[in-house]
Parts: sequence; C-alpha cells; structure tokens
Amino acid sequence: MPQWKTKASMRHTALCFIGFGVLAVTFVLIAMLVGSDNQSVINFDHRWIGRVQAQEAPGWTKTAETLSWIGSTKVVIVMEVVLLLFLLIVPKLRWEPLLVLIATGGSALLNILLKNLFRRDRPDIHRLAEEYSYSFPSGHSMGAFALYGILAYLLWRMIRPMGWRIAALALCVLLTLSIGLSRVYLGVHYPSDVLGGYIASGAWLALTIGSFEYWRHRRQRRLGGMSEADRQERVSGKASL
Repeated sequence: MPQWKTKASMRHTALCFIGFGVLAVTFVLIAMLVGSDNQSVINFDHRWIGRVQAQEAPGWTKTAETLSWIGSTKVVIVMEVVLLLFLLIVPKLRWEPLLVLIATGGSALLNILLKNLFRRDRPDIHRLAEEYSYSFPSGHSMGAFALYGILAYLLWRMIRPMGWRIAALALCVLLTLSIGLSRVYLGVHYPSDVLGGYIASGAWLALTIGSFEYWRHRRQRRLGGMSEADRQERVSGKASL
C-alpha cells in the first residue's frame, strides 16, 4: 500500500474517533440539561416549536406526515433490507452488509436504551399526530441519521465523480434534516429531542465507521496492501487458470 494512502487512511480513522469523542461528550451535556429540566433548554424548545408550527398549512402538514412516514421504523427496516440485498450482490463489498447492520441496529438499540433511561414525556403544546413512547432522544432522528449516514459513507466510497458524490451526500443530509424537522412540526418531539437524536446517532456512526476503517486498514496491511476487492480478483483469476 502506498505510504500516502496509509497516512490518509489512518487520518480518516483518527478523525472518526475524535468525532465520536466530541459527539459523545456533547450528547452527555445535552442529556444532563434535558434531564434536569434546565430553563435554557425549555426556552429553546418552546421558541423553536413556536417558529416551526407557525408555518402550519395543509400542504406543509401533508409533507411532514410523509417525511415522518419515511422515517418510521417499518419503512426504515424495508430500506435497510433493500440496501443489504444490494450490497450482498456486489462481489467487492463483502463486509459492508455487516457494517450496515451494526450501524443501524446499534443505533436502534441505543435509542431504546436512552428513551427508557430518560423517560421524557412528549410535548403537549400542539400535536398534529399521536405517539405514545418516550420523547428523548428522537427515534426517527436517530434512525434517519444512522441509515442515511451509512448510506452517504458507502456512496462516497463507491461513486467516483466528485459532483455525484456531493449530490448524494447533500440528498442524504437533506432527508435526515427534513425527517427531524417533520417531527417538531407535528408536535411529537421537542427540538432538543431531535438534536439529541442526531448527536447520539452521529457518535455511534463515527465509532462504527472509525472501527471499520481501522479494521480495513489493518486487513489491507496483512494482505500486503491489497484491498478485499483486489484479493478476490486475484483469487478468481487463479481459479480460472
């Protein structure tokens, strides 16, 4: 493996682990403020709920309901299955399906744990939909961040033209933000629930991707600098001989 590629790979891995640390500490701070009913958090939530719901209109409500449906557990699971099936039929992506399962499944389990830890009640200001589980952190936000975050990571690696890479990344970011915003608009989450969900899922995603990149780098070094795709091509070539 060229030395510059080795340094770049390790730098990206280090950035993921640093990002995990920063996001984890940030989430702890937000969680402490939410758990203690800090007045600044209460003011923040009520101010932004008011601003978002001030835009209420039939068209926006329908859009928010659609985005909320896209971020629902059933739809997210279907999209994950489709993504996994696609990855399984691509010969050069041998370990990526496991990465997707760990990233999305781990985020879902983390959300259940955190919801039951904080047991925050849902907003009762002005609801346009009904939810009955705990509020903090937002499950839709965590699920969307995990799914579209890992999808953005895979597309960035798979797509070569920079313009298409940026377009794919922008679409994933837009969907994630829109789903979180829809939950505030519908009155089923506080803005701090959504923010906490993004940060918690972002921390888990950074840890997952960082660990995967570190493992991939170590594996390439053991294979003499070859990637998994190069190794499979070499094995296939020898078999055909």
